[in-house]
Amino acid sequence: MTFSVAARCARTGQLGVAVSTAVPAVGAICPFVAPGVGAIATQSWVNPYLGIDGLTLLAQGLSAPEALARLIADDPGRKVRQVGIVDAAGRVAQHSGDDCTPWFGEASGDGFACQGNMLTGAEVIAAMAQSMEVSAAEALDERLMRALEAGQAAGGDMRGRQSASLKIHGTEEYPLLDLRVDAHEQPVAELRRVLEIARRQLLPFVTGMSTRTNPHGELSEEVTSMLLCGPDDRL
Repeated sequence: MTFSVAARCARTGQLGVAVSTAVPAVGAICPFVAPGVGAIATQSWVNPYLGIDGLTLLAQGLSAPEALARLIADDPGRKVRQVGIVDAAGRVAQHSGDDCTPWFGEASGDGFACQGNMLTGAEVIAAMAQSMEVSAAEALDERLMRALEAGQAAGGDMRGRQSASLKIHGTEEYPLLDLRVDAHEQPVAELRRVLEIARRQLLPFVTGMSTRTNPHGELSEEVTSMLLCGPDDRL
């Protein structure tokens, strides 16, 4: 019912998940990310505790494959679950239960895991994985966004489309980006539009906010002036 990608940026250590599906508000139940820990996409007949407990296991020092093995062993619904995990070292683990709704499958590469179910066909995941491979030089937000776009262009969810989400963590406990399109006729295209706005109007603010090492934060005069303006004046 969903196509997603979980990934780690080898240059920055950022971790993130991008996902789209034909039900509303996928960003509320599928992506789980923690800085310096890992990124998890939990989907199909979704069990959010695979994301919640998975991050706990990764934080305890388990690798992505070790954490996934523990999660699946403990889940009586494993045959209808689909999970993709990338840990802070870039190790990848995936599970697609035998009873997931066709077409379902997965593909992975260096620091990323693509997975999907109830898709139009194998070409969706193949396109996402190829996008991740060829975009390795790009920032993580762009790589994840392009992978979603590639998956949608290849067919996406066989039922149609409704929501999309992009979540990325840097070094802080709060996300660098947490963007959601909860209900839209073209959710992936709308997510791209929102991302472009966030790059101009949100990221400069978030990157200057308080951190654990600098509680005061460092907002420039330019960013402060921008935020004092109305949305239409920031474009």
